[in-house]
Amino acid sequence: RSAELEKMVAVVTTRDFQEPELKQRAMAALTAARAKGYPVLFKEHAAAWRARWDGADVTISGDDAAQQGIRFNIFQLFCTYDGSDARLNIGPKGFTGEKYGGATYWDTEAYCLPMYLSISPEEVAKNLLIYRHNQLEGAFHNARAQGLQGALYPMVTFNGIECHNEWEITFEEIHRNAAIAHAIFQYETYTGDTDYVLNEGFDVILAIARFWASRVHYSKRAGKYMIHGVTGPNEYENNVNNNWYTNRMAAWCLTYAIETAKAAKHRWKELGLTQPELKIFEKIALGMYLPEDSELGVFVTHDTFLDKDLRPAASIDAADRPINQHWSWDRILRSCFIKQADTLQGMYALGHLYDLETKKRNFDFYEPMTVHESSLSPCVHAILAAEIGYIDKAVEMYYRTARLDLDNLNHDTQDGCHTTSMAGSYLAISRGFAGMRTVDGLSFRPVLPPKWTGYGFKLRYRGRLISINVSKDSVRLNLVSGEPVALKLYEEMILLDGEAARGLGKVR
Repeated sequence: RSAELEKMVAVVTTRDFQEPELKQRAMAALTAARAKGYPVLFKEHAAAWRARWDGADVTISGDDAAQQGIRFNIFQLFCTYDGSDARLNIGPKGFTGEKYGGATYWDTEAYCLPMYLSISPEEVAKNLLIYRHNQLEGAFHNARAQGLQGALYPMVTFNGIECHNEWEITFEEIHRNAAIAHAIFQYETYTGDTDYVLNEGFDVILAIARFWASRVHYSKRAGKYMIHGVTGPNEYENNVNNNWYTNRMAAWCLTYAIETAKAAKHRWKELGLTQPELKIFEKIALGMYLPEDSELGVFVTHDTFLDKDLRPAASIDAADRPINQHWSWDRILRSCFIKQADTLQGMYALGHLYDLETKKRNFDFYEPMTVHESSLSPCVHAILAAEIGYIDKAVEMYYRTARLDLDNLNHDTQDGCHTTSMAGSYLAISRGFAGMRTVDGLSFRPVLPPKWTGYGFKLRYRGRLISINVSKDSVRLNLVSGEPVALKLYEEMILLDGEAARGLGKVR
Protein backbone atom coordinates (compact mmCIF):
# COMPACT_ATOMS: atom_id res chain seq x y z
CA ARG A 1 0.00 0.00 0.00
CA SER A 2 1.09 3.59 -0.55
CA ALA A 3 -0.20 7.03 0.29
CA GLU A 4 0.45 10.37 -1.34
CA LEU A 5 0.18 13.75 0.32
CA GLU A 6 0.15 17.02 -1.58
CA LYS A 7 0.98 20.11 0.46
CA MET A 8 0.94 23.59 -1.04
CA VAL A 9 2.62 26.44 0.78
CA ALA A 10 2.45 30.16 -0.02
CA VAL A 11 5.02 32.57 1.44
CA VAL A 12 4.14 36.26 1.68
CA THR A 13 5.92 38.88 3.76
CA THR A 14 5.68 42.49 4.84
CA ARG A 15 8.47 43.22 2.39
CA ASP A 16 5.78 43.23 -0.29
CA PHE A 17 2.45 43.77 1.48
CA GLN A 18 1.01 45.46 4.54
CA GLU A 19 0.66 43.11 7.50
CA PRO A 20 -3.20 43.11 7.49
CA GLU A 21 -3.11 41.89 3.87
CA LEU A 22 -0.85 38.91 4.42
CA LYS A 23 -3.45 36.25 5.13
CA GLN A 24 -5.64 37.36 2.22
CA ARG A 25 -2.68 37.42 -0.16
CA ALA A 26 -1.52 33.98 0.95
CA MET A 27 -4.96 32.47 0.51
CA ALA A 28 -5.27 33.98 -2.96
CA ALA A 29 -1.93 32.45 -3.97
CA LEU A 30 -2.93 29.06 -2.57
CA THR A 31 -6.31 29.17 -4.29
CA ALA A 32 -4.64 29.86 -7.65
CA ALA A 33 -2.12 27.08 -7.09
CA ARG A 34 -4.80 24.61 -6.09
CA ALA A 35 -6.80 25.45 -9.20
CA LYS A 36 -3.81 24.49 -11.35
CA GLY A 37 -3.08 21.33 -9.40
CA TYR A 38 0.22 19.63 -8.64
CA PRO A 39 0.85 18.11 -12.12
CA VAL A 40 0.60 21.51 -13.81
CA LEU A 41 2.69 23.23 -11.13
CA PHE A 42 5.35 20.54 -11.43
CA LYS A 43 5.37 20.85 -15.21
CA GLU A 44 5.82 24.64 -14.98
CA HIS A 45 8.56 24.20 -12.39
CA ALA A 46 10.44 21.71 -14.57
CA ALA A 47 10.10 23.95 -17.63
CA ALA A 48 11.52 26.92 -15.72
CA TRP A 49 14.55 24.89 -14.63
CA ARG A 50 15.07 23.55 -18.16
CA ALA A 51 15.12 27.12 -19.47
CA ARG A 52 17.70 28.09 -16.84
CA TRP A 53 19.97 25.13 -17.51
CA ASP A 54 19.72 25.55 -21.27
CA GLY A 55 21.51 28.87 -21.04
CA ALA A 56 23.85 28.14 -18.14
CA ASP A 57 24.98 24.52 -18.12
CA VAL A 58 28.67 23.68 -18.36
CA THR A 59 29.66 20.27 -19.68
CA ILE A 60 33.04 18.70 -18.94
CA SER A 61 34.04 15.35 -20.40
CA GLY A 62 36.79 13.11 -19.11
CA ASP A 63 36.58 14.30 -15.49
CA ASP A 64 33.46 13.44 -13.50
CA ALA A 65 34.59 15.27 -10.37
CA ALA A 66 35.12 18.50 -12.33
CA GLN A 67 31.69 18.07 -13.96
CA GLN A 68 29.93 17.40 -10.67
CA GLY A 69 31.50 20.43 -9.03
CA ILE A 70 30.40 23.01 -11.59
CA ARG A 71 26.83 21.69 -11.88
CA PHE A 72 26.40 21.58 -8.11
CA ASN A 73 27.56 25.19 -7.90
CA ILE A 74 25.38 26.53 -10.71
CA PHE A 75 22.34 24.87 -9.14
CA GLN A 76 23.08 26.39 -5.73
CA LEU A 77 23.50 29.86 -7.22
CA PHE A 78 20.23 29.64 -9.10
CA CYS A 79 18.57 28.63 -5.81
CA THR A 80 20.14 31.66 -4.15
CA TYR A 81 19.40 34.48 -6.60
CA ASP A 82 17.32 34.89 -9.75
CA GLY A 83 17.66 38.65 -10.22
CA SER A 84 13.97 39.46 -10.40
CA ASP A 85 13.99 41.91 -7.48
CA ALA A 86 16.49 44.79 -7.21
CA ARG A 87 15.89 44.95 -3.45
CA LEU A 88 17.69 41.64 -3.00
CA ASN A 89 21.32 40.61 -3.13
CA ILE A 90 23.44 37.48 -2.76
CA GLY A 91 24.37 36.27 0.70
CA PRO A 92 27.83 34.68 1.10
CA LYS A 93 26.17 31.43 2.23
CA GLY A 94 23.02 31.67 0.17
CA PHE A 95 20.30 29.76 1.99
CA THR A 96 22.62 26.94 3.07
CA GLY A 97 23.79 28.39 6.39
CA GLU A 98 23.25 31.27 8.80
CA LYS A 99 26.84 32.51 9.00
CA TYR A 100 27.13 36.14 7.85
CA GLY A 101 23.36 36.45 8.27
CA GLY A 102 22.64 36.84 4.55
CA ALA A 103 24.35 40.24 4.46
CA THR A 104 25.73 41.82 1.29
CA TYR A 105 29.51 41.76 0.71
CA TRP A 106 31.79 42.97 -2.10
CA ASP A 107 31.81 39.33 -3.23
CA THR A 108 28.66 40.10 -5.22
CA GLU A 109 30.27 42.68 -7.49
CA ALA A 110 33.70 41.04 -7.78
CA TYR A 111 32.59 37.46 -8.38
CA CYS A 112 28.85 36.87 -8.70
CA LEU A 113 27.85 39.70 -11.05
CA PRO A 114 30.35 38.64 -13.78
CA MET A 115 28.88 35.15 -13.74
CA TYR A 116 25.27 36.36 -13.94
CA LEU A 117 26.21 38.56 -16.90
CA SER A 118 26.92 35.35 -18.82
CA ILE A 119 24.20 33.00 -17.59
CA SER A 120 21.16 35.29 -17.24
CA PRO A 121 19.45 38.14 -19.10
CA GLU A 122 21.33 41.41 -18.55
CA GLU A 123 18.49 42.74 -16.37
CA VAL A 124 19.68 40.35 -13.66
CA ALA A 125 23.14 41.93 -13.40
CA LYS A 126 21.56 45.36 -13.77
CA ASN A 127 19.37 44.72 -10.74
CA LEU A 128 22.50 44.04 -8.69
CA LEU A 129 23.79 47.47 -9.72
CA ILE A 130 20.45 49.10 -8.96
CA TYR A 131 20.59 47.51 -5.50
CA ARG A 132 23.77 49.49 -4.78
CA HIS A 133 22.39 52.67 -6.34
CA ASN A 134 19.36 52.40 -4.08
CA GLN A 135 21.73 52.32 -1.10
CA LEU A 136 23.83 55.29 -2.17
CA GLU A 137 22.56 57.42 0.72
CA GLY A 138 23.90 54.81 3.12
CA ALA A 139 27.28 54.98 1.40
CA PHE A 140 27.29 58.78 1.83
CA HIS A 141 26.57 58.22 5.52
CA ASN A 142 29.48 55.76 5.84
CA ALA A 143 31.92 58.27 4.34
CA ARG A 144 30.68 61.12 6.55
CA ALA A 145 31.14 58.88 9.60
CA GLN A 146 34.84 58.77 8.72
CA GLY A 147 35.02 62.50 8.08
CA LEU A 148 35.36 61.98 4.34
CA GLN A 149 33.63 63.13 1.16
CA GLY A 150 31.75 61.07 -1.38
CA ALA A 151 30.46 57.57 -0.82
CA LEU A 152 31.97 54.60 0.99
CA TYR A 153 30.11 51.41 0.27
CA PRO A 154 29.97 49.04 3.23
CA MET A 155 31.91 45.83 3.66
CA VAL A 156 28.86 44.21 5.25
CA THR A 157 25.32 45.52 5.04
CA PHE A 158 21.61 44.94 4.82
CA ASN A 159 20.48 48.49 4.11
CA GLY A 160 23.56 50.38 2.89
CA ILE A 161 24.88 51.29 6.34
CA GLU A 162 28.08 49.52 7.42
CA CYS A 163 27.24 46.89 10.04
CA HIS A 164 30.56 45.08 10.47
CA ASN A 165 31.94 45.40 13.99
CA GLU A 166 35.69 44.91 13.42
CA TRP A 167 37.53 48.21 12.96
CA GLU A 168 40.22 46.77 10.69
CA ILE A 169 37.50 45.82 8.22
CA THR A 170 34.90 48.54 8.78
CA PHE A 171 37.34 51.44 8.52
CA GLU A 172 40.30 49.97 6.66
CA GLU A 173 39.10 47.44 4.09
CA ILE A 174 38.03 50.29 1.84
CA HIS A 175 39.11 48.54 -1.36
CA ARG A 176 35.53 47.25 -1.50
CA ASN A 177 34.57 50.66 -2.88
CA ALA A 178 36.50 49.95 -6.06
CA ALA A 179 34.61 46.70 -6.62
CA ILE A 180 31.34 48.63 -6.89
CA ALA A 181 32.70 50.93 -9.61
CA HIS A 182 34.44 48.05 -11.39
CA ALA A 183 31.17 46.13 -11.51
CA ILE A 184 29.61 49.02 -13.43
CA PHE A 185 32.59 48.95 -15.79
CA GLN A 186 32.13 45.21 -16.33
CA TYR A 187 28.42 45.69 -16.98
CA GLU A 188 29.12 48.53 -19.43
CA THR A 189 31.77 46.70 -21.45
CA TYR A 190 29.79 43.44 -21.43
CA THR A 191 26.32 44.76 -22.30
CA GLY A 192 27.07 48.05 -24.07
CA ASP A 193 24.33 49.67 -21.96
CA THR A 194 25.68 53.22 -21.71
CA ASP A 195 22.31 54.66 -20.70
CA TYR A 196 22.51 53.10 -17.25
CA VAL A 197 26.17 54.03 -16.84
CA LEU A 198 25.61 57.71 -17.68
CA ASN A 199 22.68 58.01 -15.31
CA GLU A 200 22.36 55.86 -12.17
CA GLY A 201 25.81 54.42 -12.78
CA PHE A 202 27.49 57.82 -12.91
CA ASP A 203 25.89 58.78 -9.58
CA VAL A 204 27.82 55.90 -8.02
CA ILE A 205 31.05 56.29 -10.03
CA LEU A 206 31.39 59.99 -9.17
CA ALA A 207 30.54 59.49 -5.50
CA ILE A 208 33.19 56.77 -5.20
CA ALA A 209 35.79 58.96 -6.97
CA ARG A 210 35.06 61.77 -4.53
CA PHE A 211 35.68 59.39 -1.66
CA TRP A 212 39.09 58.36 -2.99
CA ALA A 213 40.04 61.99 -3.63
CA SER A 214 39.36 62.81 0.03
CA ARG A 215 40.92 59.60 1.42
CA VAL A 216 44.37 60.02 -0.17
CA HIS A 217 47.06 62.29 1.21
CA TYR A 218 50.00 63.91 -0.55
CA SER A 219 53.49 62.95 0.58
CA LYS A 220 55.78 65.92 0.07
CA ARG A 221 58.82 63.71 0.69
CA ALA A 222 57.92 61.25 -2.06
CA GLY A 223 56.01 63.65 -4.29
CA LYS A 224 53.21 61.10 -4.55
CA TYR A 225 49.65 60.55 -3.37
CA MET A 226 49.32 57.77 -0.82
CA ILE A 227 46.72 55.83 1.12
CA HIS A 228 47.73 54.79 4.62
CA GLY A 229 46.03 52.63 7.23
CA VAL A 230 44.22 50.06 5.13
CA THR A 231 43.51 46.35 4.99
CA GLY A 232 43.80 44.98 1.48
CA PRO A 233 42.02 41.90 0.11
CA ASN A 234 44.59 39.83 2.02
CA GLU A 235 42.97 39.98 5.46
CA TYR A 236 46.03 38.32 6.98
CA GLU A 237 47.61 41.80 7.06
CA ASN A 238 45.94 44.73 8.78
CA ASN A 239 46.63 48.45 9.00
CA VAL A 240 49.24 48.62 6.23
CA ASN A 241 50.35 51.61 4.19
CA ASN A 242 50.05 51.80 0.42
CA ASN A 243 48.46 48.47 -0.31
CA TRP A 244 49.16 48.14 -4.03
CA TYR A 245 45.71 46.81 -4.89
CA THR A 246 43.89 49.55 -2.97
CA ASN A 247 46.05 52.33 -4.44
CA ARG A 248 45.86 50.94 -7.98
CA MET A 249 42.11 50.46 -7.92
CA ALA A 250 41.59 53.92 -6.39
CA ALA A 251 43.59 55.46 -9.25
CA TRP A 252 41.59 53.42 -11.76
CA CYS A 253 38.29 54.58 -10.20
CA LEU A 254 39.35 58.20 -10.59
CA THR A 255 40.29 57.62 -14.22
CA TYR A 256 37.01 55.81 -14.89
CA ALA A 257 35.10 58.75 -13.38
CA ILE A 258 36.97 61.18 -15.68
CA GLU A 259 36.24 59.06 -18.76
CA THR A 260 32.57 58.64 -17.88
CA ALA A 261 32.18 62.35 -17.11
CA LYS A 262 33.15 63.22 -20.68
CA ALA A 263 30.01 61.49 -21.94
CA ALA A 264 27.84 62.69 -19.05
CA LYS A 265 28.25 66.47 -19.32
CA HIS A 266 24.48 66.88 -19.17
CA ARG A 267 24.69 65.75 -15.52
CA TRP A 268 27.50 68.01 -14.30
CA LYS A 269 25.32 70.80 -12.97
CA GLU A 270 22.96 68.39 -11.25
CA LEU A 271 25.87 66.63 -9.50
CA GLY A 272 27.91 69.77 -8.81
CA LEU A 273 30.77 68.52 -10.96
CA THR A 274 33.29 70.98 -12.38
CA GLN A 275 36.34 70.78 -14.59
CA PRO A 276 38.66 71.77 -11.70
CA GLU A 277 37.39 68.78 -9.71
CA LEU A 278 38.13 66.45 -12.62
CA LYS A 279 41.60 67.95 -12.83
CA ILE A 280 42.11 67.01 -9.19
CA PHE A 281 40.98 63.45 -9.97
CA GLU A 282 43.46 63.32 -12.84
CA LYS A 283 46.32 64.70 -10.74
CA ILE A 284 45.75 62.09 -8.04
CA ALA A 285 45.38 59.21 -10.50
CA LEU A 286 48.60 60.10 -12.32
CA GLY A 287 50.46 60.80 -9.09
CA MET A 288 49.37 57.77 -7.08
CA TYR A 289 52.19 55.91 -5.35
CA LEU A 290 52.26 52.28 -6.47
CA PRO A 291 54.94 50.30 -4.61
CA GLU A 292 57.15 48.30 -6.96
CA ASP A 293 60.47 46.46 -6.76
CA SER A 294 62.47 46.84 -9.96
CA GLU A 295 64.95 44.11 -9.03
CA LEU A 296 62.23 41.50 -8.50
CA GLY A 297 60.10 42.97 -11.26
CA VAL A 298 56.93 42.83 -9.16
CA PHE A 299 54.40 45.19 -7.63
CA VAL A 300 54.81 45.18 -3.85
CA THR A 301 51.72 44.33 -1.83
CA HIS A 302 52.42 47.15 0.62
CA ASP A 303 55.30 49.26 1.89
CA THR A 304 56.88 46.76 4.30
CA PHE A 305 55.93 43.42 2.79
CA LEU A 306 59.42 42.66 1.47
CA ASP A 307 60.83 43.10 5.01
CA LYS A 308 58.98 39.98 6.15
CA ASP A 309 60.44 36.46 6.36
CA LEU A 310 59.44 35.46 2.85
CA ARG A 311 58.94 31.74 2.35
CA PRO A 312 56.50 29.51 0.49
CA ALA A 313 53.30 28.20 2.01
CA ALA A 314 54.64 24.72 1.30
CA SER A 315 57.02 25.25 4.24
CA ILE A 316 54.11 25.28 6.70
CA ASP A 317 53.68 22.04 8.65
CA ALA A 318 50.61 20.21 7.34
CA ALA A 319 49.34 19.92 10.92
CA ASP A 320 49.12 23.74 11.02
CA ARG A 321 46.86 24.06 7.99
CA PRO A 322 44.63 25.94 7.69
CA ILE A 323 46.61 28.46 9.68
CA ASN A 324 43.50 30.46 10.58
CA GLN A 325 42.40 27.49 12.71
CA HIS A 326 45.77 26.80 14.32
CA TRP A 327 47.78 30.03 14.65
CA SER A 328 47.19 33.13 16.75
CA TRP A 329 46.27 36.28 14.86
CA ASP A 330 49.54 37.83 15.99
CA ARG A 331 51.48 35.05 14.30
CA ILE A 332 49.37 35.22 11.14
CA LEU A 333 49.69 38.99 10.80
CA ARG A 334 53.46 38.87 11.20
CA SER A 335 53.85 36.12 8.61
CA CYS A 336 54.22 36.56 4.87
CA PHE A 337 51.40 34.18 4.12
CA ILE A 338 48.60 35.51 1.96
CA LYS A 339 44.98 34.55 2.58
CA GLN A 340 43.74 35.29 -0.94
CA ALA A 341 44.64 37.15 -4.11
CA ASP A 342 45.70 40.70 -3.29
CA THR A 343 48.18 42.13 -5.78
CA LEU A 344 47.03 39.36 -8.11
CA GLN A 345 43.44 40.55 -7.61
CA GLY A 346 44.54 43.71 -9.41
CA MET A 347 46.18 41.67 -12.18
CA TYR A 348 42.81 40.00 -12.66
CA ALA A 349 40.50 43.03 -12.34
CA LEU A 350 42.65 45.24 -14.59
CA GLY A 351 43.97 42.45 -16.76
CA HIS A 352 43.41 44.46 -19.93
CA LEU A 353 46.05 46.95 -18.75
CA TYR A 354 48.90 44.48 -18.09
CA ASP A 355 50.86 42.15 -20.35
CA LEU A 356 51.40 38.44 -19.81
CA GLU A 357 54.97 38.79 -18.64
CA THR A 358 53.96 41.23 -15.89
CA LYS A 359 51.21 38.86 -14.76
CA LYS A 360 53.58 35.91 -14.81
CA ARG A 361 56.25 37.62 -12.68
CA ASN A 362 53.72 38.65 -10.06
CA PHE A 363 52.03 35.24 -10.09
CA ASP A 364 55.37 33.45 -9.66
CA PHE A 365 56.20 35.67 -6.71
CA TYR A 366 52.90 35.75 -4.81
CA GLU A 367 51.08 32.48 -5.47
CA PRO A 368 53.65 30.28 -3.65
CA MET A 369 53.06 32.35 -0.48
CA THR A 370 49.27 32.12 -0.77
CA VAL A 371 47.43 29.69 1.50
CA HIS A 372 44.06 30.10 -0.30
CA GLU A 373 42.12 30.11 2.97
CA SER A 374 39.42 32.32 1.49
CA SER A 375 36.74 31.17 -0.92
CA LEU A 376 37.58 34.28 -2.97
CA SER A 377 41.09 33.09 -3.77
CA PRO A 378 41.20 29.96 -5.99
CA CYS A 379 39.19 31.22 -8.97
CA VAL A 380 41.35 34.32 -9.48
CA HIS A 381 44.46 32.16 -9.43
CA ALA A 382 42.82 29.64 -11.80
CA ILE A 383 42.02 32.39 -14.31
CA LEU A 384 45.49 33.92 -14.19
CA ALA A 385 47.22 30.53 -14.29
CA ALA A 386 45.27 29.51 -17.39
CA GLU A 387 46.10 32.83 -19.06
CA ILE A 388 49.85 32.57 -18.48
CA GLY A 389 50.00 28.90 -19.46
CA TYR A 390 50.21 27.18 -16.07
CA ILE A 391 47.51 24.65 -16.90
CA ASP A 392 48.23 22.20 -14.06
CA LYS A 393 48.03 25.03 -11.53
CA ALA A 394 44.83 26.26 -13.18
CA VAL A 395 43.27 22.81 -12.82
CA GLU A 396 44.39 22.60 -9.17
CA MET A 397 42.78 25.97 -8.44
CA TYR A 398 39.66 25.03 -10.42
CA TYR A 399 39.20 21.97 -8.24
CA ARG A 400 39.63 24.11 -5.16
CA THR A 401 36.95 26.58 -6.21
CA ALA A 402 34.58 24.04 -7.81
CA ARG A 403 34.72 21.44 -5.01
CA LEU A 404 35.39 23.67 -2.00
CA ASP A 405 32.13 22.61 -0.35
CA LEU A 406 31.65 19.15 -1.82
CA ASP A 407 35.04 18.14 -0.39
CA ASN A 408 35.02 20.55 2.59
CA LEU A 409 38.49 21.75 1.61
CA ASN A 410 38.61 24.62 4.12
CA HIS A 411 37.04 22.54 6.91
CA ASP A 412 34.17 25.00 7.34
CA THR A 413 31.35 23.80 5.08
CA GLN A 414 29.30 23.09 8.19
CA ASP A 415 28.74 26.86 8.32
CA GLY A 416 27.15 26.80 4.86
CA CYS A 417 28.25 26.72 1.23
CA HIS A 418 30.45 29.44 -0.27
CA THR A 419 28.48 31.22 -2.99
CA THR A 420 31.53 33.27 -4.01
CA SER A 421 33.57 30.17 -4.71
CA MET A 422 30.63 28.70 -6.59
CA ALA A 423 30.46 31.71 -8.89
CA GLY A 424 34.24 31.53 -9.15
CA SER A 425 34.08 28.00 -10.54
CA TYR A 426 32.07 29.27 -13.51
CA LEU A 427 34.51 32.14 -14.04
CA ALA A 428 37.40 29.66 -13.90
CA ILE A 429 35.83 27.86 -16.87
CA SER A 430 34.65 30.85 -18.93
CA ARG A 431 37.38 33.39 -18.18
CA GLY A 432 40.06 30.86 -17.30
CA PHE A 433 40.13 27.82 -19.55
CA ALA A 434 38.03 29.41 -22.32
CA GLY A 435 39.93 32.71 -22.03
CA MET A 436 36.79 34.82 -22.51
CA ARG A 437 37.34 38.58 -22.38
CA THR A 438 34.83 41.39 -22.98
CA VAL A 439 36.56 44.72 -22.30
CA ASP A 440 37.58 45.29 -25.93
CA GLY A 441 34.86 43.25 -27.57
CA LEU A 442 34.15 39.54 -27.17
CA SER A 443 37.15 37.24 -27.49
CA PHE A 444 38.26 33.73 -26.54
CA ARG A 445 41.62 31.98 -26.07
CA PRO A 446 40.67 28.43 -25.04
CA VAL A 447 43.02 25.92 -23.44
CA LEU A 448 42.19 22.30 -22.60
CA PRO A 449 43.42 20.62 -19.41
CA PRO A 450 45.28 17.38 -20.30
CA LYS A 451 42.92 15.11 -18.32
CA TRP A 452 39.80 16.56 -19.91
CA THR A 453 38.60 15.42 -23.32
CA GLY A 454 36.46 18.50 -23.75
CA TYR A 455 34.22 21.13 -22.25
CA GLY A 456 31.47 23.43 -23.43
CA PHE A 457 29.04 26.08 -22.26
CA LYS A 458 26.64 28.73 -23.50
CA LEU A 459 26.75 32.41 -22.66
CA ARG A 460 24.48 35.38 -23.17
CA TYR A 461 26.07 38.38 -24.80
CA ARG A 462 24.21 41.54 -25.86
CA GLY A 463 20.95 39.83 -26.71
CA ARG A 464 22.59 36.73 -28.14
CA LEU A 465 23.06 33.17 -26.96
CA ILE A 466 26.43 31.74 -28.00
CA SER A 467 27.83 28.25 -27.47
CA ILE A 468 31.48 27.30 -27.29
CA ASN A 469 32.75 23.74 -27.34
CA VAL A 470 36.39 22.84 -26.87
CA SER A 471 37.87 19.41 -27.56
CA LYS A 472 41.28 18.02 -28.40
CA ASP A 473 40.40 18.26 -32.09
CA SER A 474 38.64 21.59 -32.34
CA VAL A 475 37.26 24.81 -30.90
CA ARG A 476 33.73 25.40 -32.15
CA LEU A 477 31.60 28.52 -31.69
CA ASN A 478 27.94 28.77 -32.64
CA LEU A 479 25.34 31.54 -32.61
CA VAL A 480 22.35 29.81 -31.04
CA SER A 481 20.11 32.87 -31.21
CA GLY A 482 20.30 36.60 -31.83
CA GLU A 483 21.92 38.86 -34.40
CA PRO A 484 25.28 38.06 -36.02
CA VAL A 485 28.29 39.08 -33.95
CA ALA A 486 31.97 39.54 -34.69
CA LEU A 487 34.39 38.16 -32.12
CA LYS A 488 38.02 37.16 -31.83
CA LEU A 489 39.18 33.56 -31.45
CA TYR A 490 42.86 33.61 -30.60
CA GLU A 491 44.12 36.19 -33.09
CA GLU A 492 41.49 35.74 -35.80
CA MET A 493 38.26 37.72 -36.18
CA ILE A 494 35.23 35.52 -36.78
CA LEU A 495 31.67 36.42 -37.72
CA LEU A 496 29.04 34.26 -36.04
CA ASP A 497 25.95 34.50 -38.16
CA GLY A 498 23.95 31.41 -37.28
CA GLU A 499 24.70 29.63 -40.55
CA ALA A 500 27.18 27.16 -39.10
CA ALA A 501 29.58 26.70 -36.22
CA ARG A 502 32.86 28.52 -36.64
CA GLY A 503 36.19 27.32 -35.35
CA LEU A 504 39.94 27.25 -35.73
CA GLY A 505 41.05 23.62 -35.71
CA LYS A 506 42.79 22.23 -32.66
CA VAL A 507 42.90 24.00 -29.33
CA ARG A 508 46.13 25.88 -28.75
